Amino acid sequence: MYEIRETDYPMMPRERLRALGEKYLSDQELLAILLRTGTSKLSVLELSSMILKHFETLENFRRSSVEELMKLPGIGVTKAVEIRAMIELGKRIQTTERKRYGQVRGSHQFAKTLMAEMADLDQEHLVAVYLDGKNKIIKKRTIFVGTVNSASANPREILHFAVKTLAAGLVIVHNHPSGDPKPSDADLIFTERMESACDHLGLTFIDHIVIGQNRYFSFQENGLMLAV
Repeated sequence: MYEIRETDYPMMPRERLRALGEKYLSDQELLAILLRTGTSKLSVLELSSMILKHFETLENFRRSSVEELMKLPGIGVTKAVEIRAMIELGKRIQTTERKRYGQVRGSHQFAKTLMAEMADLDQEHLVAVYLDGKNKIIKKRTIFVGTVNSASANPREILHFAVKTLAAGLVIVHNHPSGDPKPSDADLIFTERMESACDHLGLTFIDHIVIGQNRYFSFQENGLMLAV
């Protein structure tokens, strides 16, 4: 449950941001700055409080659609579109900053990046990440969208692009929209097939990472991969 606390500041949000910095503002105040104005019955702070209470959590708010936002009093199409644009821009900024390094330095760090990138996916996506000899990312390619199983997740297509990009290493990533990253039997079978196929090709299969809701499962970290 998202809790909104009443505020009694001597300055309005814009003034507080200029004086103190954005880190010292509450979620309610930050949203009020974006909304700019309230309604005839609600101040802008009251309006932002009402919106956050309605969605209960910031995660629910982040996933809200234009249509859902427009159902709230005081939110017309302009404000709804601006909110959605703000959320998407924030997501892109976060993702771009993490992509700068372009190198897989460990499963934990890489999984944090992937959780941000795959948070909004409603279907399973299987992504192959091709690396050079220093684990720098050569290319990330979505292989397919759907359920990971032995029929659809064919190593041949994945390895075709590994050869094409002259990759030395490979990380496989897929998400579980249910939020639970625990690997299924199909995930285990697929990982074994990929290990065998990579071994025959001389390609280092570094990890298979399953992304859930703010959680992940690394086959490498859990000792389910061959030593690399």
